[in-house]
Amino acid sequence: MTGRDPNEEERGASDLEVFYDLVFVVAFSIAGVQLAEYLAEGHYRTAIIGYGIATFAAVWAWINFAWFSSAFDTDDWVYRLLTLVQMIGVAIIAIGMPAVFESIDADEHVDIAVVVIGYLVMRAAMIVQWLRAAAQAREYRATALTYALMTAIAQVGWVVVAALPLDLMPTLVGIAVCMAIELLGPGIAETRFASTPWHPGHIVERYSTLVVITLGEGVVGTVAVLQAIIGNTGWSVETAALGLAAMGVTFAMWWLYFGLDVGRPLAQRPGRSFVFGYGSMLIVVSCAAVGSGIHLIALWLEKETAISEIAVYAAIAIPLTIFCLGTIAMYYFLAGMDRRLIPLVFASMVPLILGAVIAAAGANLLVAAMVGCLAPVMAVLVVEVSVRLAVPRSSR
Repeated sequence: MTGRDPNEEERGASDLEVFYDLVFVVAFSIAGVQLAEYLAEGHYRTAIIGYGIATFAAVWAWINFAWFSSAFDTDDWVYRLLTLVQMIGVAIIAIGMPAVFESIDADEHVDIAVVVIGYLVMRAAMIVQWLRAAAQAREYRATALTYALMTAIAQVGWVVVAALPLDLMPTLVGIAVCMAIELLGPGIAETRFASTPWHPGHIVERYSTLVVITLGEGVVGTVAVLQAIIGNTGWSVETAALGLAAMGVTFAMWWLYFGLDVGRPLAQRPGRSFVFGYGSMLIVVSCAAVGSGIHLIALWLEKETAISEIAVYAAIAIPLTIFCLGTIAMYYFLAGMDRRLIPLVFASMVPLILGAVIAAAGANLLVAAMVGCLAPVMAVLVVEVSVRLAVPRSSR
């Protein structure tokens, strides 16, 4: 474990890494279902805080593994078994997610015990990996030891927060402190000591794979919900329309992310890796939340929501806004400005605003949602038209 070559040609995600990513589908699925169900009941605080805690635990652990493997993946038996340990940790985190939401809803001490146990399992495996790197890669020893130390300190914090019988607000403050320590660790390690030899192309592919898997989880969740509706009431125009809208918006989100090729400029601007690495968390989390918004609309069709139609619309419009603007902002942060920026923002925001107007006016919510789902579609049209216009007529 001496460090991979950051200039290695055709470096892609390994089979093990893809398998590892698939385990996160379970975590995103459970968090998304909990988000939709608590929003449907009008318990906004529970839904938002619970979703934030649950998804941070999963996504942050994924990020640490992705960057470590980009720099030090040996694919030996120890590495593989430690990866298995992390996958078990993800499963434990997923099992503990409902308890987090339930305890917040009861206005009690946030029950993060099971989530923390799963998180500790994952992070303990990563500490062992960093200690292996420290022992075998002399050039990066200080960096690896810093990662291991900061990770260990954060885990002590998580155990304390989970164990102390604090009220809701002190618990949330403790969680915020632990999150801050987690986020500061890589910054201290990578800026004060030798930067790890991560591979730009590999990292971009890893994040792209996570986006695809998260979008795929949304499709699976939508199909499951629609299947339940059809089983109860049979087919209807509304059910078919929601299914088409769900598939269409998911496909358009994929097209926008890969049409812009968001991470491609990272190789030319490696100094912006922290913004890419941390900022992409919002993109991934919003992908999963769009699926929750579609789930909520399905509950509305079944008349199982206790909130206003504009609130139901907001549940899909807000994550779509974060995804579209986040994807566009990330691309331009890495690639620099060009003339497409304003048209892209305008094209993606107009459908969302128009959908909000339709919902607020008391018109059919499903129509409003379908209009809002055109946001990534319109942005994709801007991308594709700009590409066509950039090609000389003689080359077409």
